[in-house]
Amino acid sequence: MIKRRIQASIETSLKKYPVVGIIGSRQAGKTTLAKMIQRRVSKKVIYLDLELPSDLNKLHDPELYLVQFTDSLVIIDEIQRMPSLFPLIRALVDKKRTGGRFLLLGSASPGLIKHSSESLAGRIIYHELSPFSIHETGHKNFQQLWLRGGYPLSYLAESAEDSFAWRDAFIKTYLEMDIPQLGIRVPAAQLRRFWTMLAHSHGHLWNASQIAGSLGVSAPTVRSYLDILEETFVVTRLQPYFANIKKRLVKSPKVYVRDSGILHSLLRIGEIDDLMGNPSLGRSWEGFVIEQIIGLLPDGWSHFFYRTGAGAEIDLLLIDKKNRLIAVEIKYSASPRAERGFWNALEDLSCRKAFIVYPGEETYPSGKNTIILSVKELNRIIE
Repeated sequence: MIKRRIQASIETSLKKYPVVGIIGSRQAGKTTLAKMIQRRVSKKVIYLDLELPSDLNKLHDPELYLVQFTDSLVIIDEIQRMPSLFPLIRALVDKKRTGGRFLLLGSASPGLIKHSSESLAGRIIYHELSPFSIHETGHKNFQQLWLRGGYPLSYLAESAEDSFAWRDAFIKTYLEMDIPQLGIRVPAAQLRRFWTMLAHSHGHLWNASQIAGSLGVSAPTVRSYLDILEETFVVTRLQPYFANIKKRLVKSPKVYVRDSGILHSLLRIGEIDDLMGNPSLGRSWEGFVIEQIIGLLPDGWSHFFYRTGAGAEIDLLLIDKKNRLIAVEIKYSASPRAERGFWNALEDLSCRKAFIVYPGEETYPSGKNTIILSVKELNRIIE
């Protein structure tokens, strides 16, 4: 059993907040984590899985059923299947506002789960559970994590073939079952084509018109597709950083498929040798490292990329709680060297420190407050 980094934070929140939400994509491990937490809770625990007809039947009259558990922790899995519960949960919490009344698990963002933010404002805290990170699986296995991605059943599969087959099935189920269950009416084949296009433009600037032309739909339509994939935690938009400097700055976000294993499935990359020879190698590594770093960021930090029209560029720009800038360049090379655009960007922004992340074993200084950083020591970025 691989312990999740956010477990302690969730257990602390259950002592303070009446409602705690764990959100994240399907199959990221929310149910397993909730059951691990369940074993550590001192009070009685009621577990409802809204994908089970028997549990749905219990909620035929939800008020009559839930009102009896005022001193228990009620865990509701796949809450997005029954958003009508949120107003009732609010009413029950307001009658007895103590910590740890409800633990809600959802496979969509709070904004996509209808009425959740409005109904439980001030009563709920959300924690996002991502697939496994390098700090959970161990640094020795980072190449397997990069190839297969962090979904538990993909990462822990007995073989690369089994992992690839699981990811293919995940994509199919996500498109044909999970999305329709959220009330979203988009043809599965169309959304898969869009997702595959994103995989081929992984790490590039978002160009809605270009993708819309390739799909034969309007730019607003592809923007809605992107919203769907982002709000169900399978892609992310990295926003550009706007500085008050006399430079012409790029304004479009960069789009990444969040899980490297899903990216590789969409690109039909099944083995590490296939990845090493693929033109997407560098972009895949970049997205993988960015996702690992973002998962480490403390509360109050923010993240962007930086690019000017003149070619100055930083792959990942972090801003800490004191508004200090930290630059991160990402290279898949045994002897990484940043290009002139990176050094120009450091001068533009006067970054406090900078890192060049690579897959090697050693970490060493490289001048100009810059460190060549092994992927195994990513935590040094936030120290």
